[in-house]
Amino acid sequence: MSDLNRRQFLVGSTAAAAALTLGAPYVQAQKRGGTLRVIPHADLKVIDPIWTTSYLTRNYSYMVYDTLFATDAHLQIKPQMVDKYSVSGDKMKYSFTLRDGLKFHDGQPVTAEDCVVSLQRWSNKDPLGNLLRAATGKLQAADKKTFVLELKEPFGLVLEALGKPSSNVPFIMPARIAATSENEQIKETIGSGPYKFVREEWQPGHQAVYVRNPDYVPRNESPNGAAGGKRVYVDRVIWRYIPDAATAAAALEAGEVDYYEYPAIDFVPRLEKNPNLTVFVTDPRGNQGWLRPNHLHPPFNNKKARQALLYLVNQETVLQGTIGHAKYYGTCPAYFMCGGGLPYESAAGAPAKPDLDRARQLLKEGGYDGRPVVLMDPTDYPSIHGATLVIRQLLAEAGVNVDLQAMDWSTLISRRARKEPPKEGGWNLFVTWWISADVMHPAVNAGVKGGCDKAWFGWYCSEQMEKLRADWVRVTDPARRKQLAEEIQKLAYDEVPYVLWGQFVQPTIYRKNVRGVLNFACPVFWNISLEA
Repeated sequence: MSDLNRRQFLVGSTAAAAALTLGAPYVQAQKRGGTLRVIPHADLKVIDPIWTTSYLTRNYSYMVYDTLFATDAHLQIKPQMVDKYSVSGDKMKYSFTLRDGLKFHDGQPVTAEDCVVSLQRWSNKDPLGNLLRAATGKLQAADKKTFVLELKEPFGLVLEALGKPSSNVPFIMPARIAATSENEQIKETIGSGPYKFVREEWQPGHQAVYVRNPDYVPRNESPNGAAGGKRVYVDRVIWRYIPDAATAAAALEAGEVDYYEYPAIDFVPRLEKNPNLTVFVTDPRGNQGWLRPNHLHPPFNNKKARQALLYLVNQETVLQGTIGHAKYYGTCPAYFMCGGGLPYESAAGAPAKPDLDRARQLLKEGGYDGRPVVLMDPTDYPSIHGATLVIRQLLAEAGVNVDLQAMDWSTLISRRARKEPPKEGGWNLFVTWWISADVMHPAVNAGVKGGCDKAWFGWYCSEQMEKLRADWVRVTDPARRKQLAEEIQKLAYDEVPYVLWGQFVQPTIYRKNVRGVLNFACPVFWNISLEA
């Protein structure tokens, strides 16, 4: 795609999404009751939002848990569970007091100690949380409802960290549950959020069920993204896992379900013409596609082999084969996204163009010896499955012996945590994508975190990258931050923590009787009502 067409996509998709999602607010008295039937993008198998960055687990968690602060539709940070807070003049000490009436689903009150232990577990796992933890001198409860955070060095993103909108989100759990190691999955599903998870009706491979939490006290504000008043109008939400895209689309058109989270793009033009359906773009800023190599095992433990991926992944080819409709995608060389008003768009360090001959040479220099390369393929996830198949072909053209292993997405998100060699159940490559809020600057982008064994799956290891990311967080001057972001991107293009395969927007489609759907970077299911 030409630079002009890419710009038209990035500007046009944002404008189109705004037209679809930011129209007149729904101001009528909303009907109470009923069951909202949703087709999620994958099967729910993991229910720990700290152990995994899975978006499905994040979506589940927004229903079950609550957050201290929240991000609205315009990326502004607002108090959520917090009633009031204070910041010292030098911005080195913060005090937070919880709202009245906060209770967990087991009836126990939410305390400051619950918040402290939850934040400690989150900060051990999350990239931005890691940086906040390193800058923290003291985090402790002052009384039942108040806790304090004292910094030992300047950190300009305290509230942005506590209100982080996507994976990993600092959801608040009971302290006894949050005391679980971040490397072990929690076993209980007790939050304080607007819905309760009905565990006895959970059938992995088929459905997950949620019911309205009658004890939830929403803020006395209008809803806005994940912020404001989380008012629940439906009695139940049922997620029905339908992995076949054609079957899912037919169920939506027939009225058997109400809301289809991520329809295959191939079906969208037809569904757009149905007068009973509404097209909605959850994240108008777009999504970033990744090819993630495993840095622990050959051949991609060698930098040269990872650099080969930069030259064989042709973004235009992958996007055409994956998304297909140009109005939904655009090429982008920026590790921190293009367009959408995001400040760190840059082509610094990017190769001029794809070059299979150069890819073959780098693979040779990187010691690739023809052994099978395990590429995991989630066949139930249309966008990722499509990108995986295109990338498999590009790898083969570069001379890579690809072992394509089919599985569902939930299996992939469990298997990607395995560090064993590929021949022992591990892996070499997998394809994924992230929303803009998760990649738009160096502190939140999990892919460029070079934390070695504590890095995101793939275990990228770089002391130089971690120093640059820490420097980025400390500075407040916008020009210096932009300069550091470019340095980080140049280093990323040299060390190749992951490879970009393009930028795209993902429509959601729901039936016209579904009212009150909110514009946010991920689907949230409060404020929704069902009309006759």
